[in-house]
Amino acid sequence: MAQRRKVGNLLGLHIMATLSMTPLHPYEIAAHLRARNKDQDLKIQWGSLYTVVQNLEKHGFIEAAETVRAGRRPERTVYRLTDAGREEMKDWLRELVGHPAREFPRLQTALSVIGVLPPDEVIELLEQRLSVLTVANDSQRSDLRGAAHEVPRVFLVEGEFQLAMREAEAAWIERLLKELRDGTLGGLDLWRHFHETGETPDFTSFPEPP
Repeated sequence: MAQRRKVGNLLGLHIMATLSMTPLHPYEIAAHLRARNKDQDLKIQWGSLYTVVQNLEKHGFIEAAETVRAGRRPERTVYRLTDAGREEMKDWLRELVGHPAREFPRLQTALSVIGVLPPDEVIELLEQRLSVLTVANDSQRSDLRGAAHEVPRVFLVEGEFQLAMREAEAAWIERLLKELRDGTLGGLDLWRHFHETGETPDFTSFPEPP
C-alpha cells in the first residue's frame, strides 16, 4: 500500500534525485530537469518548483548549503540533499517500482461513459486517436534508436516504458475498432438502438453471468 508522504508531489522525488548528484539552487534544478526532458516523465508545473523545494526543506529532506550571488543578480540559495532526504528518496522509489498503484488514465474515464456517444462517432474518434498514437510511436521509436548510439540503455528505459504503454494502447484500440466495424462487439446492437430510438436498454433482462 502506498505510504502517505510528507511531500507527495512526484516533482519532489526528481528534485531529491537531482540534488543527490550535486548541490544546486532551484533555477539550476529546473535547468537540469529540462535538459533531461523530465517533463516527458511527469507533469511538471514549473511555477510550483520553488514551493516543492520549500516543502522539502521544511521536512528536513534538503537543506541550504550556501548562498551565492553572481554579479548584480539576487542572492540564490544552493540546496543539498540531507541524509533523511536520501533515505526518503530511496524509500519512495522502492515503493513506486515495487508496488503497483491504481491509476486513472483519461481514456479509461472516457470509456466508462462512452455510450453517451453514438457508435459511428466513437469509431471516428478512435481512428483519430489511433492515427495520433501511430505517429507518436513511430517518432519515439526512431528517437530511441538514435539515442541508443549515444547513451547507455539504462538512461532510456523510461522512454521505452512510455512507448510500450502507448503501443499496447494502440493494439487494444485496433482490436476494439475491428469489433465495432464488423459488429461483433457485445451489446453493440443495444448501443445503436439507444441512439436511434432514445430508449434506455433494460439491463435487468440480461442473464446472470456464469
